[in-house]
Amino acid sequence: MYDVREPKRLARVAKIVKGYGERIQLSIFCCFLNNRQRERLKFELKKEIEGEDSLIIVDLCNPCVKKLRTKNSPDAWPEDPGKFEII
Repeated sequence: MYDVREPKRLARVAKIVKGYGERIQLSIFCCFLNNRQRERLKFELKKEIEGEDSLIIVDLCNPCVKKLRTKNSPDAWPEDPGKFEII
């Protein structure tokens, strides 16, 4: 996720991140990266991001990735979410 203040810089940042993953929202991407790819992405972004901009990289575990829901997917918000189980 990022918030880039200057339009030209914003376009460059979007182009970089688009090369690594799938756009979910305007400034939110989902990228499946190994450690080397993540470090390369961070390196490329550090050259573009300025102090007034913000960048958030969130690592998700496999079970969390499986629970990801987006509004783009027809089954993202099921009508019947199922029952909760207290353990």
